[in-house]
Amino acid sequence: MPKPEQVDPTDARLLLALADRPRATTVALAEQAGLSRNTVHARLAAFERTGVLGTFERCMDPAALGYPLTAFLTAQVRQRHLDAIAEALAAVPEVLQVHGLSGEGDLLVHVVASDADDLYRIAGRILGIPGVERTTTALVMRQLVAFRLGPLLHRAAEG
Repeated sequence: MPKPEQVDPTDARLLLALADRPRATTVALAEQAGLSRNTVHARLAAFERTGVLGTFERCMDPAALGYPLTAFLTAQVRQRHLDAIAEALAAVPEVLQVHGLSGEGDLLVHVVASDADDLYRIAGRILGIPGVERTTTALVMRQLVAFRLGPLLHRAAEG
């Protein structure tokens, strides 16, 4: 995936319009952001090409797919096996995201499960990956702040 470019205030205004109305037409986004249709079209294409816009998946609720439990596992791993571990984690459908960390844990693994037994199975599968030495699981009880970029987009739009 290409590295996203830094957005300018015009990009930020367009991204705010898109966040507000994700299904809007190019013309509607141009009106809302105060830009020409050609500018919007070109910038949207650049966003996709450079990775500024990711997949639509982040907008979906795993609970609607039968996975109401969310948990975060921290994993301590053998660093020399990191690429193979990342590949194995990517093969687990319930693993939504993996971050490399500094500090005590090496990886933060975001997972979903259908119930506690399913979470136990997933955690065991992760622990069984060669190079994973130890895991700690924290169950999400409630989401207090949803994923958001709006405040950062507003700041960027102000220049």
